Formats: sequence, C-alpha cells, structure tokens
Amino acid sequence: MAEPGLSPGKGMLRRKPIDAITEDDGESGGLQRTLGLWQLTAIGVGGIIGAGIFSLAGAVAHGKAGPAVLVSFLLAGIASAAAAFSYAEFAGMIPKAGSAYTYGYAVLGEIVGWLIGWDLLLEYTAIVSVVAIGISGYFTELLGFLHIELPLWMVGAPGTEGGDAPPGSYKINLFAVLLCLLIAFVLNQGMKNAARFETALVYLKVGVVLLVVIVGAFHINAGNYTPFFPFGIGGAITGAATVFFAVFGYDAMSTAAEESKDSQKHMPKAILYSLIISMVLYVLACLVLTGMIPYQEISEESAFATAFADVGLPVVGAIIAVGAILGILTVLFTFMLGATRVGFAMSRDGLLPQWFSRTHPVRKVPTRFTWLIGIVSAVFAGLLPIEEAAELTNIGILLAFVVVCAAVIVLRYKRPELPRGFRTPGMPVVPLVGIVFSLWLVTFLAPETWLRFAVWFAIGLVVYAAYGYRHSKMNQRSDDPA
Repeated sequence: MAEPGLSPGKGMLRRKPIDAITEDDGESGGLQRTLGLWQLTAIGVGGIIGAGIFSLAGAVAHGKAGPAVLVSFLLAGIASAAAAFSYAEFAGMIPKAGSAYTYGYAVLGEIVGWLIGWDLLLEYTAIVSVVAIGISGYFTELLGFLHIELPLWMVGAPGTEGGDAPPGSYKINLFAVLLCLLIAFVLNQGMKNAARFETALVYLKVGVVLLVVIVGAFHINAGNYTPFFPFGIGGAITGAATVFFAVFGYDAMSTAAEESKDSQKHMPKAILYSLIISMVLYVLACLVLTGMIPYQEISEESAFATAFADVGLPVVGAIIAVGAILGILTVLFTFMLGATRVGFAMSRDGLLPQWFSRTHPVRKVPTRFTWLIGIVSAVFAGLLPIEEAAELTNIGILLAFVVVCAAVIVLRYKRPELPRGFRTPGMPVVPLVGIVFSLWLVTFLAPETWLRFAVWFAIGLVVYAAYGYRHSKMNQRSDDPA
C-alpha cells in the first residue's frame, strides 16, 4: 500500500515502505537487541576519536592552521553536526540496520539506496584497512624503540619503504592483516561481548586523551598561541576540510540500530552524545597541543608523544603512544561493524545474495558477511600502501551525508505525521548546511579518487542490473497480485 504523501515509485525508483522496514524481519534470523545508550555512545566515540586526535591534529596545526587548528575542528564539528541531526531524526523513525542505505531506500528509491549501500561497503572497508595500516606503523615503531626488528617481508605492503626484501620474495603488512581478522573474530562473538570489548577500549582511549589534557595543561605557554592565525583564516578553513574526516563515525554506529534495546529513543541520543563528547575532547586536546610547543615544532606523525618528550616528559609520551595504538582499534571495530550491517541489510532486502544475511543461531550476528569484510579489508591492508587505501575512504561518506540530509527534508514535508523520536532543528536550513558543506568538500578530492569512485559505481550498477533488481524483495512484492 502506498504511503500517504509519497509515490510508491516503480522499477529502480521503487521505495521500501517505512512500515515494511520497521516490521520484524525474522526470516533471516534477525539481530539481537543488546546495546544500551552508553554502549551505543561508546561505539560512536570509538569511531570518531582515532588517528584524527593522535596524528591529524598535529599535521594540520603544523602545516595548515597553526593554533587555529582549534577553529578547524570547530568548523568541521558544526558541519558534521548538521548531518548528525539528520541521522538522528532517521534513527528515531527507522530502528533497523543499514543507516544511510536504509534511509535512502525508504525515501529516494531503490537505486539510490543501492548505490549508497554499495558505496559504503567500499568506504567502510577501506577505512578499516587504512586504520589497520596506521596502527601497524605505530606498532613497528614501538618495537623499534624496544630494539626489536621484524623480518622485512612482514613490515609493509609491496613497494613500500623498508622493503629491501630479497629479489623474488613476497612482502605483506602482516600485522595489519592480523588486526583486521582479529576485529572480525571479535564481532563474530556476538554483539554483547563485542560491545564490551569496544567499550573497554573507548574508556582507555578517553583516559589517554584526558591524561594529555590534564598533564599538558601544566606546560602551556600562552605565547605559543600567537599568532593564532599564522596561515590566515583561509588556513583554518582548509584545515577544516582536512579534519572533517576525523569527526564522523556516528554514521557507522547508526548501522547498529537493530541491535539497540530501545533504538528509537537511544539512537538519536547516542549520535549526538558521541559527537559532543568527541568535539569537547578534540578542542581541549588542540588547546593543549598548540600551547605546549610552537606550532612549527609539532610533529606531523606523533604530535602528542613528541610534544611531551620536548617538555621533559618522555614517559608520558610513551604511555600516549601505547594508548593511541590500543585506542585506535575502536575505529576498526566501528567501521567494520558498519560495513557488515550495511551488507546484512542489503542482503536481507534481496539486493545481495540472501545467503549473507543468515545470522548465527546463537550469537545472532551476520557471521558470513562479517568474515567477508574481515578478509577483504585484510587483503587491502596487507597489500596496498596506506596512500592508495586512503583514497578510497572519502567520497562515499560525503555522498551518504548528502543523501541523508536531502532525504530528511523530503520526508519531513511528505510524511509529517510519522512519529519521530528526534526532530532535526532549523528545518530545512540545518540539513541544507550539511548538503552544501559535504558537496564543497567533495571538490577537494583528487581526480584519481573520482576515477576509482566511478569504476566502483559502474561495477555496482552491473551487479544491480544482473542480480539486485530481479531478486529484490520489492520486485517480488510488486509481482504479487495481492
């Protein structure tokens, strides 16, 4: 039955009715609702705070914004909040797995949902790979500090530095591979146990950031804040475009809506709480970092560890380095969770083989798709240099933001009677800010990124035409004479 105010659409533009989305999809085994508000918030914080605070803040302060890196994070946070409000409104209406894929399918049509879902599968998997490679680099450096040298064949992807392996030998980033498989294993232990693992690491990571703030506050020299805009206001804005990719993560967390005990009530709060907590920590950490040492002396690779060593606290710097390695694991967890739940939702809808949507009879997790993402991310992490893997991570998230912000506007005016656990303020200005800022950031992406994006989309269209369109449950529904 058509929903009031919305055309049901035909063919590729058919929409999955919201009433059908919110029904229990028990035929695939279903997911288990075990996550409370603070576990959801921890998953969101785990996805947002990662390499951004431990390395990206230093790189932007050193070469783009100076002490105004604080402004860069604030601008990025405001822009990200515009999208977060839209995600929160949808999460309060549609308590199902899939996030932007599910929202786009319900409001803008099947082809839009498919393309966003297909896109997020690549983006989230690539993020997992990039973070695993980054942690592997930290780990190798830490072992070097302890005078432990690993064999050359296991310290990086083929063609990377340090690759003076004998001719004809193979090279792989073995630690990064093992990290991806470890997170897949953890996720397959059931969401309740996996969330405990994630929450413990998030507490550790927040503790490390608070250590940075509290200890570093005693070593601030106010003179280091002058000049505050050494690269001009334009430098702070350019910095915002860079650090924007450190202030999302709630989007991946929202894919776990179907595993929340009270999704319509808790998910909107968790999205906003995770962004607020992360932004407060980012701002405080940036104030301490740029106050401890002049921005010109900030290390682009290990900003905080180097800063504490420079003020005579190398032990604190070492603790921060170890905490960073463990804390960044939470980013792997959040984005692999996101990829598996998007794939699960697409499979359950028939757009991908439904074999992938079967859940474990006891643990109630999509084991098959989780191992698939774990293996693919491990291959990326083991064989690709970090630069090539990173180029796959940007464009899809921004386009997902555009789709969700546009969809929340459409649905607010087409279906105003729907119950909403949270309502985006400033409609439609706030979602439009999210759309404009996301499209603006897209213009910063390299042509090579667009080319890879186009190739992946082309493959997705072929898969949809050859399989998804015909096997879609919505296609079967439209053929039902009833």
